[in-house]
Amino acid sequence: MKPTRTSKAWMREHLNDPFVKKARLEGYRSRAAYKLMEIDDRDRLLLPGTTVVDLGAAPGGWSQVARMRVGAQGRVWAIDLLPMAPLEGVTFIQGDFNAPEVRDALAAVLPEGGADLVLSDLAPNISGVALYDQARAAELWDAALEFAVNTLKPKGKFLVKVFHGSDFETYVRRLRLLFESVTTRKPAASRDRSPEVYLLGKTLKPGAREQLRQLFYPE
Repeated sequence: MKPTRTSKAWMREHLNDPFVKKARLEGYRSRAAYKLMEIDDRDRLLLPGTTVVDLGAAPGGWSQVARMRVGAQGRVWAIDLLPMAPLEGVTFIQGDFNAPEVRDALAAVLPEGGADLVLSDLAPNISGVALYDQARAAELWDAALEFAVNTLKPKGKFLVKVFHGSDFETYVRRLRLLFESVTTRKPAASRDRSPEVYLLGKTLKPGAREQLRQLFYPE
């Protein structure tokens, strides 16, 4: 297929991106590594000894940062439908994080009580049909939220990439129902013109799992 003007422009912008160049120079797998580093510098998510689950991990930029910062006493599990090249100290599970076999495999190895931090940099493959893409993105946000609430320790944290749009405020309200604190982050490595932002939920509210069931599976 012949490259379009749009794809050529994106590739040109990507290759000239200072964070892309910096990632190559410093050995990070993706420019997204700098987004997580900036958020962590501010919010101290990746403390030594932290147990982390990284959803939609490939190619591994966030897992790479997490592994470096949680130290030898921490643990990092990465999950993705796509294959991911091995990272020392990171346990990779290939599959759908919603699939029972993937959840069972993770539950079998997580420490008692669950994870300290769930990361989600998930984004759908873009079709170009705005309404479809927006609906698919919202489905992924909800799936990540459900996973996080059922996986985190009571004082755990959830960092998720979302996009401004018609579903954004609804999703923020859901997080506020389930977490004691919800804040928005827009790191410098996130392009100004991009509608993406990151939401950080801290500490599950009492009864969060029951509240989640009522939100997603009302009787």
